[in-house]
Amino acid sequence: MTTPVTNPSTILDERVATDYRLDEGDHERMSHYAPKDKLLEAMIEGTPVRALCGKVWVPTRDPNRFPVCPECKEIYENLSE
Repeated sequence: MTTPVTNPSTILDERVATDYRLDEGDHERMSHYAPKDKLLEAMIEGTPVRALCGKVWVPTRDPNRFPVCPECKEIYENLSE
């Protein structure tokens, strides 16, 4: 959102920046569990989503091609109980 404030000699332009810090490492080679509604939204809009293990990423690949993250799997199994 941009709100210009005009002064005779100054223009102030305020912007709200969204800082997505995406994780790197071995998590990139795994499928992660995330809330289904958040995952669908992230796939459509291209926004990051947070997995159960805490990994933040933008889903773009077929998750069936990668092994399931062991942390996500353990957390999910404990939630089911």
